Amino acid sequence: MKNLTILGSTGSIGCNALEIVRKFPDRFCVKALSGALNIDLLYKQVNEFKPDIVAVLDEKLAIKLSKRKPGLNIVYGEEGYKKVASYSESDIVISAIVGAAGLIPNIAAIESGKDIALANKETLVMAGEIVMTLAKKNKVSIIPVDSEHSAIFQCMSCQRKQDMESILLTASGGPFLHSDIDFESVKPEHALKHPNWKMGKKITIDSATLMNKGFEVIEAKHLFEIETEKIKVIVHPESIIHSMVSYKDGSVIAQLGLPDMKAAIAYALSYPERLPLNQGIPDFVSLGSLNFYEPDLKKFPCLDLAFQACKMGYTYPAVLNAANEVAVWAFLDKKITFAQIPEIIAKTLDNYKLTTKNPELSDILNADSWARKYLKNILT
Repeated sequence: MKNLTILGSTGSIGCNALEIVRKFPDRFCVKALSGALNIDLLYKQVNEFKPDIVAVLDEKLAIKLSKRKPGLNIVYGEEGYKKVASYSESDIVISAIVGAAGLIPNIAAIESGKDIALANKETLVMAGEIVMTLAKKNKVSIIPVDSEHSAIFQCMSCQRKQDMESILLTASGGPFLHSDIDFESVKPEHALKHPNWKMGKKITIDSATLMNKGFEVIEAKHLFEIETEKIKVIVHPESIIHSMVSYKDGSVIAQLGLPDMKAAIAYALSYPERLPLNQGIPDFVSLGSLNFYEPDLKKFPCLDLAFQACKMGYTYPAVLNAANEVAVWAFLDKKITFAQIPEIIAKTLDNYKLTTKNPELSDILNADSWARKYLKNILT
């Protein structure tokens, strides 16, 4: 029996993780949950899984939930998320909070010796070196939940790290891969129609711009300790091959499966065992062929911006992440156009002044804060 904390339990990954718990009640027990704004769903989850402690975004929401669930241990805000992340009764933390908000709770979990099933890629985008160093110091395992990084993790299983040549990171290409639509005219409802995956709003927009793939490049660099130049993005519209790893003898190992997050979540929770999910496999005969393309960096400049920030390193990826986060929500709120997302990110990176080449956590957080303040002045 593994005791779980789920950070971001009301989001797509969190809900899928709870599906795994439902299927295997003899294997997993929910000890702690955190949500943000969706109190109705969180209330239902609390009633079903009966966690010891729950975190919400702010005090008002905590009071609202406590009225519906008297006696429940409810905490809130950053300190509340840290308490839930480091809860003593949990063995592993499923990190599914969206955006930069996941960084501090993840660090709290690592410092308390919890293994991490990582879906919050922003943690490694913003502070990859700091987080991975801290994980090694505390002897904590970070097992990826993203389908692509889970695939890479599986492709490297039983292989010697020194034999690895490159990572071939696959991307669906999003809803606009073969579209000639003018990006100035794209509305949120267009960009939210992902062809293969059912995800939250923010990550779906990131997939439409290919920024999500850029984040995954940065995440892969830190997670697998590989140079940026050895990570190649390949557009694969069918999303059957979740990623590949090439080796120095010319061999390429790929991990394949249907586009469903449950397999990656379950593997992170049960590693090295595989759980009987009964999900089926791709119908290769019906598929007939699998297609691959080079990413179009002119059409999708966000991917190029991510590669640039990754190569620049230091606190630039934190600025990239903050700028993207602000721009995506501004687009969803219909304050900017889809085409303006990469323009805003590029402008933010261009105006950022690097203050240190040996960043600590405070420097990462300051860079994040600077980017948000900078864009607040521009967008208001």
